[in-house]
Amino acid sequence: MKRRFVVIVLDGFGMGATADAAIKRPGDERACTIGSILHDYPDLYLPNLEELGLMNAYGHESERMKFRKDANYGKAELMHFGADTFMGHQEIMGTRPKDPEIVPFQEKVDIVAKHLKDEGHKVEIVEKESLRYVVCDDYVTVADNLEADLGMCYNVTAPLDYMPFEKELEIARKVREVVTVGRVIVFGGTGNTMDDLYAAEEIKDGKYIGIASAKSKSYDQGYQCLHLGYGVDPNVQAPTILTKQGIPCVLIGKVADIVHNERGLSISCVPTAECLEHTLDQMKKMDSGFICTNVQETDLAGHSQSTARYKEILEIADKGLKPILDELQDEDFLVIMADHGNDPNIGHSKHTRENVPLLIRYKDRKGIHVGLRKSLSDVGASVCDYFNVDAPQNGESFLPLFLQEKL
Repeated sequence: MKRRFVVIVLDGFGMGATADAAIKRPGDERACTIGSILHDYPDLYLPNLEELGLMNAYGHESERMKFRKDANYGKAELMHFGADTFMGHQEIMGTRPKDPEIVPFQEKVDIVAKHLKDEGHKVEIVEKESLRYVVCDDYVTVADNLEADLGMCYNVTAPLDYMPFEKELEIARKVREVVTVGRVIVFGGTGNTMDDLYAAEEIKDGKYIGIASAKSKSYDQGYQCLHLGYGVDPNVQAPTILTKQGIPCVLIGKVADIVHNERGLSISCVPTAECLEHTLDQMKKMDSGFICTNVQETDLAGHSQSTARYKEILEIADKGLKPILDELQDEDFLVIMADHGNDPNIGHSKHTRENVPLLIRYKDRKGIHVGLRKSLSDVGASVCDYFNVDAPQNGESFLPLFLQEKL
């Protein structure tokens, strides 16, 4: 008998601002990703998501999509700071988020440089327009991340023909030891040089200096990347807990790049149809285990501030869900959710702090409302509860709601 727990994350598909948005992300109290898409495209029709209770979770019906009385649904708040894909997925997997520091790398140059020197590394300080960043062992730059919210992440970048990723990662871990921003992102590619990195040097807002990722040519070939989060311990997350007990874990899409899954299978991909095809393929191969898939192109549509593109990706995702729904068997548990919002009409290209949907399919259970959950970690807690293993660090399982005797 098949027994699989499948989570599909529609990245950035929010359901309206969280109660604390005005305080934690001023301006986001106006955000509603699904509302913006339906405003521009009231005839949007997503039959499979509608059947699962999309409009129930949203709380409103649209021109073509209605409430479904048999749907199992709810919403979840964000416990992590801001609205972040990386920390959102750590939270989903059961991490209790810690509030990071938001600070330009300028304030951490000296402490990072000293720590690396104390650890036996060669350190050079590069200065431009009174701003500084670190070059370690001739080929590794440590500087501000210029793509995320400024001050929230630092990048560790290297040309991998000259500095093996494993060695670069060692340096990045030492940087992580002495900084408390949300992420230290270590990455690089092949075919580029230090001249390419220096040519990609940019300054923003007069106090942030870094290597612009796209201009560095790191993405062109041989790209490798790992995100080191603040306060993130893989040992208290669902994938590690499960795989230590011999339960298979497969991560597909962007989640494969940002969640630790040493003993499991991680499949990186971006195209929505491909991600969902991988999901179906892994379901067919798996008798028992956990699958989590991230559909990143919804988030990319939000970043592009295009409701038209968002609509297109949602329609592709909805179509790809149909064979997955058909594959579900009696003991399978399915959750469709998001990790934050990305309102394409909010007026900027950043993520938005929104509640996210929880659309659930399990056995013949119908009409179960799981409420407004306090954390995305309730999903990871439910996964662990489903497989009867130790609970993750954070979260409260909603599985008992589905195991109660039917009225």
